[in-house]
Amino acid sequence: MKRAGAVPEEIRNCSGWPESDFCYHPLVPLLEVKNLTKVFVRTTSGFGRDPKHDLRAVDDVSFEIRAGETLGVVGESGSGKSTLGRLILRLLEPTSGSIRFDGRDLLATSGRELRRLRREMQIIFQDPFSSLDPRMRVQDLIAEPMIIHGEGGGSGGTDAKVAELLRAVGLDASALRRYPHEFSGGQRQRIVIARALALRPKFIVCDEPVSALDVSVGAQIVNLLAQLQREFGLTYLFVSHSMPIVRYLSARIAVMHGGKILELNTAEQITENPQHRYTKALLEATPEFVG
Repeated sequence: MKRAGAVPEEIRNCSGWPESDFCYHPLVPLLEVKNLTKVFVRTTSGFGRDPKHDLRAVDDVSFEIRAGETLGVVGESGSGKSTLGRLILRLLEPTSGSIRFDGRDLLATSGRELRRLRREMQIIFQDPFSSLDPRMRVQDLIAEPMIIHGEGGGSGGTDAKVAELLRAVGLDASALRRYPHEFSGGQRQRIVIARALALRPKFIVCDEPVSALDVSVGAQIVNLLAQLQREFGLTYLFVSHSMPIVRYLSARIAVMHGGKILELNTAEQITENPQHRYTKALLEATPEFVG
């Protein structure tokens, strides 16, 4: 299988919209994470906090992602990989460390500046059904971010962009007036992806976006993400427990366990010449990589 996640030699006008003048450079770090730590404080009944019971969900993690690249984060459940994605987007507040996004200190921003930065960073969650308001039609679900942030150029312009986004994810105009429950799991995830693209983001956290789907449907979604990365010039943090999927989509892979990154290298090096015994165990537990 040809790997899809290598940084392309040329990345065209990356947000995929004619009016955009932003273009990524494949060698420039878009995201820089240094010594990121998240400790969940636990209290014991009647005695207050006991630091021995605190949970270090993310523990002194550092890495960077170049613009246009996919960094895969792989590990078993509870390794801290999903928490890492939420910290980067500030859906959770870190205990310590630093996050720089597009040259800006993300942890130092607040209010209007943070709101503006949120337009450039999106997330695709694991469960597409819980990601969508069941009371809203598809057209309104995709248009909502544009309306909130004053994008779209009026109802006519918004409608045209919603239709364009649906086409980009492989759905036609018949989906516009329907509700989430009328679609399959794979179709719902396509709608979630279209919504994530609505504000022309630079960076998307893909938090196990295919683990709730059938294998064949999941493969279609992975191929769609690879296609959209090329078309829209996207940068991904792709979180998964599946080494084959991460290898296919990612230029580099970070292996997480116990809140730490144990090994970070190119996809080829991780899968063909792993250095850490935990990485070797992950590969040995994956039939596609045995032998």
